[in-house]
Amino acid sequence: MTWHAVAKVDQLREGEVRGLAIGNENIALYRIDGQIYATANICTHAMALLSDGYLDGDCIECPIHAALFHVPTGEPRSPPATVPLKTYRTRAEADDIFVEITG
Repeated sequence: MTWHAVAKVDQLREGEVRGLAIGNENIALYRIDGQIYATANICTHAMALLSDGYLDGDCIECPIHAALFHVPTGEPRSPPATVPLKTYRTRAEADDIFVEITG
């Protein structure tokens, strides 16, 4: 398990989603109700970048087929997606946002 500094806290605004790469991992980083979350950035249904989608409350909508995923848990909330997103632990320390990559 390794923690990676990925952004400054003040660079991620409330209600924003941002795509980034950590090594071979394609990550979507979110700020929802003051909390920072990270999921895989690739939709489990159609290989679309979720960071190009629409954040609605605590769900991200895939830009291709409108599948919804619950950001905190990665669980699909509407078809056509049926496979959950991988989620990553995050933490804010001083001014930095960190994401934990395992494996």
